[in-house]
Amino acid sequence: MPYRDTGPAAPTRRTPEAGGEERAWAALAHLTVWVNLFTGFLGTLAALCLWLAFRRRSREVAAHALQAFWYQLLWLVLLGAGWALTLLLTLVLVGFLLMPLMAVLTLVPCIHAAYAAWRVAGGHEFRYPLVGGPPRREAP
Repeated sequence: MPYRDTGPAAPTRRTPEAGGEERAWAALAHLTVWVNLFTGFLGTLAALCLWLAFRRRSREVAAHALQAFWYQLLWLVLLGAGWALTLLLTLVLVGFLLMPLMAVLTLVPCIHAAYAAWRVAGGHEFRYPLVGGPPRREAP
């Protein structure tokens, strides 16, 4: 069976089994990344708490919450290392040039998660690169 492309040009599958309330919780799981802008890491813990709360009640919400948790954790590590390097390089004044870049990179996961929440709220599947797993194959 050939693998079907699930890229942006391919038609997306809707998830009719997820009700409106489940989609709202799944979208909220992705939006928890915005909490990290103000607290540093509590958004990641919020996504984990959503997974713990829904892991037995809703497979859909639990999958999105776990995906959001791993995505946020990955970005926290990358941004933490980037900001540490930037601050270290400010000692030799080069870091000041990296600060605008790091400020923009800090917003990337938030914007991407907002897009994910929009897709999920609309009833479409969404998977993050690297942490979302391989795209599902459609049945023939």
